[in-house]
Amino acid sequence: MTQAEVDYDYEALPENAPLTACLLAGAIAGVAEHAVMYPVDSIKTRMQILAPTPQAMYSGVFNAASRISTTEGARTLWRGVNSVIMGAGPAHALYFATYEYAKESFGGNAAGHHPVAAAAAGACATTAHDALMNPFDVIKQRMQVHGSVYRSVMDCASKVYRTEGLRAFYISYPTTLTMTIPFKSIEIATYEYLRKVLNPTGNYDPMTHIMAGGVAGAAAAAATTPLDVAKTLLQTRGESKDVRIRNCNGLVEAWRIIYQRQGLAGFAKGLQPRVLSHMPSTAICWSVYEYGKWFFTRDNLDKQPILA
Repeated sequence: MTQAEVDYDYEALPENAPLTACLLAGAIAGVAEHAVMYPVDSIKTRMQILAPTPQAMYSGVFNAASRISTTEGARTLWRGVNSVIMGAGPAHALYFATYEYAKESFGGNAAGHHPVAAAAAGACATTAHDALMNPFDVIKQRMQVHGSVYRSVMDCASKVYRTEGLRAFYISYPTTLTMTIPFKSIEIATYEYLRKVLNPTGNYDPMTHIMAGGVAGAAAAAATTPLDVAKTLLQTRGESKDVRIRNCNGLVEAWRIIYQRQGLAGFAKGLQPRVLSHMPSTAICWSVYEYGKWFFTRDNLDKQPILA
């Protein structure tokens, strides 16, 4: 068998591929994912606030974008973006490095479809990612709410720490994991399945990653929106004037408040902007990551042994 007859699946990293390939590709993918769709994420946060001020009540995504831009300025949609950029790089580097290691360990790189292995690898990766990213996410959402008075990421972090303590940055971590583990499990299992269906050869194909990533992101976002509503309540509780919300201590209590105030419809708040945000952002994340992985390991792939 000659070199030309051998199809190497670049997505299963070669043994001599450096760890920096995953770290760099993951960091770039994370920043791209969060930065590009940040304004839609800001709208999602605004729409999920349980007791908004009259000025922050919106009928939909376009209504929110128009009103925020005209009354507060278009730059408001980008408030807090520095927080996710600061956190997304290292957090996603850790995420993808953990994911690649776990997927290989669980047999996810073997021939055929392995949705359980992919989902398990995603769960391991997101646990590590969220431990690092959660404080940055809290700061981001505090700066996204209507009437936020924080001047910068550091100003927000220092004021939250002084008034609410370190616990404020991790009060939502259990809820975040409860949401992101199924989110990432659904996303990755769907992505890996569609990737292999659309591109069975495993050769680098950007359109495959875009399509598979978009569908996977939309499916995972829709399925986990009720958990995201609870996460938003917990992460922004310090900005609320409602005593019960300010004292909410966990997922069960958050869900109880949401149900009592808005019924079942409350669990779907922000569904539209969440799906609209995650569909392109997940497509961007996976396509940038797969390109980065291919780019940083292309020399290593050329050095693979030729099978006789």
